[in-house]
Amino acid sequence: MSKVAVLKTHPSTITDDYSKLMRLVEYEKIVPKQNKTVLKINLSWSLYYPACSTPPWQLEGVLKTLRNDGYKNVVGVENQTVVTHPWKGSYLNKWLPVLKKYDTEFKPLTNVKWTPYNPKSEMLAMYDIFDEIIVPEAFIESNVIHLPTVKTHGHTTTTGSMKNAFGGLIPKRRHHAHIKIHEVLVDLLSIQKEIHKGIFAVMDGTVCGNGAGPRTMIPYIGNLILASDDQVAIDAVAAKMMGFDPLNINYIHMAHERGLGMGDTDQIEIVGLEKSEYNKINFGFEVQKSPVVKWDQRIRKGTSSIKWLHSLLFHSPIFRTFIFASETYHDKLWYPTAGKKNIETFMKTEWGKLFESYEYGNYPKYTEVKEWNPY
Repeated sequence: MSKVAVLKTHPSTITDDYSKLMRLVEYEKIVPKQNKTVLKINLSWSLYYPACSTPPWQLEGVLKTLRNDGYKNVVGVENQTVVTHPWKGSYLNKWLPVLKKYDTEFKPLTNVKWTPYNPKSEMLAMYDIFDEIIVPEAFIESNVIHLPTVKTHGHTTTTGSMKNAFGGLIPKRRHHAHIKIHEVLVDLLSIQKEIHKGIFAVMDGTVCGNGAGPRTMIPYIGNLILASDDQVAIDAVAAKMMGFDPLNINYIHMAHERGLGMGDTDQIEIVGLEKSEYNKINFGFEVQKSPVVKWDQRIRKGTSSIKWLHSLLFHSPIFRTFIFASETYHDKLWYPTAGKKNIETFMKTEWGKLFESYEYGNYPKYTEVKEWNPY
């Protein structure tokens, strides 16, 4: 039976609670110490917004546990999208001082070697979208620990561990996969199971995101953290806590049907929290779609059968117009208005005060990330 650890937590005990959480599911049996361990941090916005990206206490709780338990070869990674920047995001989300404290290098995946990979498993969509599958060479034969947050998503209803691999195994222009996003997430889990020695997820639900995720959400104090070696099960449990039926979410249902993990929460063992208490949890979240997500879906689907038009819009300089529109809406319009009000409210909470207690550190000096498009 798949096992998911769920713990209630508080800002005063959060890092110790992460250690307790990981040990409840005996993570050391899943994540071999002799192999490199990749921490796949989650960056959904270069700017800081509650529940949007990996919070510093999640990163610290996991790193502190790994170091205390004798893990030496650990690296933190995140990728770039057409609208996010790994170095700016690592600074504004306060990851860099935490990584430095635990002597852990941060490596943007734009500047590592990617290599062609031919999956043994049948692919549902990857070859329909990309001519070639490539993965970071350093991921092969490594462990991976995913650090997602509990939040909704306009493209996938919820997002979690399986979606976090989206940023690790597909380069910058992975937006092309939105048209078959559920199938792609299932493909990526199959690939992970082939290339990684150990796969583990630690999910932060201290502050969750409700509404038009993964960015323009309403922060919700959940005071919960989760961990599991079953990526389908942890996403299913998180989805249930948010108020959704996990098996009605396509990527969870498909992964469950293909035997990649357990999506039926009735068949998942919950540890750390009494099952009766867990069953009462229902955040009552509802998925909304930001204008950017809504129009992305309309235009992609509307032009998918007209190859020349689809190619013109998404594979030519015209696509820069869409990038500009997204940045304008998110960074220039929504963030300084509705976003700012939500942040101000959040900063008055105990979790907001904890975030403020972390340092930004010095602004990073870096070689500009490569502007490359292997597809």
